[in-house]
Amino acid sequence: MAKATVTFTGGMQFVATADSGHAVVMDAGPDAGGSNSGSRPMELLLMGIGGCSGMDIISILRKKKQQVTGLEAQVNGIMADSYPHKYTEITIEYVVRGKGVSEEAVKRAVQLSMDKYCSVKATLDGSARINFAYRIIEE
Repeated sequence: MAKATVTFTGGMQFVATADSGHAVVMDAGPDAGGSNSGSRPMELLLMGIGGCSGMDIISILRKKKQQVTGLEAQVNGIMADSYPHKYTEITIEYVVRGKGVSEEAVKRAVQLSMDKYCSVKATLDGSARINFAYRIIEE
């Protein structure tokens, strides 16, 4: 079982510490009583799906012996207008950089992450429509 402890530190700031021992600061903007000293919780969700799937894709491409020099996941979320302001749509564009990287390998790695491996994406299935694309930049 995974665990995290989220501790109120004042204003609208919280510090979350996970089992791994790493901490993340969360805060609201001044318009909501915060001081903008950390990420918003919903931003962390977008970061989470980008990081989760990015790790999958890098791992798969390494196993396929692709010469990847970089990967960026550009994640955008559209929120519902009414409460709860959940994401109704998330779009991820993976920008893969490398030398002679096979488009078929990237396509397969992205598909495997989205369909099988990314637990954040699987958690969001049925809650938000998730779109994804990729592009490869030759270096």
